[in-house]
Amino acid sequence: MVNTILGRKIGMTQVWDEDDNVVPVTVVQAGPCVVSQVKSEATDGYDAVQIGFGEIKPSRVNKPMKGHFAKAGVEPMRYLREVRVDNAADHKVGDVVTVADFAEVAAVDVTGTSKGKGFQGTIKRWNFACGPITHGSRNQRKPGSIGQCAYPARVRKGLHMAGHMGDERVTVKNLKLVSVDPEQNLMLIKGAVPGGKNALVQIRMA
Repeated sequence: MVNTILGRKIGMTQVWDEDDNVVPVTVVQAGPCVVSQVKSEATDGYDAVQIGFGEIKPSRVNKPMKGHFAKAGVEPMRYLREVRVDNAADHKVGDVVTVADFAEVAAVDVTGTSKGKGFQGTIKRWNFACGPITHGSRNQRKPGSIGQCAYPARVRKGLHMAGHMGDERVTVKNLKLVSVDPEQNLMLIKGAVPGGKNALVQIRMA
């Protein structure tokens, strides 16, 4: 069984549980994902399957990918991701992964690309404290000292400084899977997941 499915983040809403408590959830349109390639220990050195998600116009697919999809005998898909499996012999090209496979799953790990924030200072990026606001201080949002005096006479690697923030791969683990709707291919996941609306997310059984 493939323990991962690809989906598109729709947005957030709220539902009520059995005790009438409000639960904030993220709505994800997940699958159906088609297996486009199977890799085995004998041929590739490890067991994995490649799954695809999302429609794409044939005119938008380049020649190498057209050949890849034609060889597999599947329709072109916008996104392809490789997923490790225990035994490649249990899977074949053309198998479909749907949200119905997650009906009995209690928690999931969600991987996505976080929202890009551009170039940000140390206060927003690393949660530094502000300097004094009044009494003539000119150090409201500066980072302060970035090293020592004579030794090591350089800025240490990895020092928290201003720079590009966000737009990186993020995994949020152990999120509760509130409900699954196989008819509309929807999953309701408690809490927030990385990325903006319509962003691609990868959902794995926790």
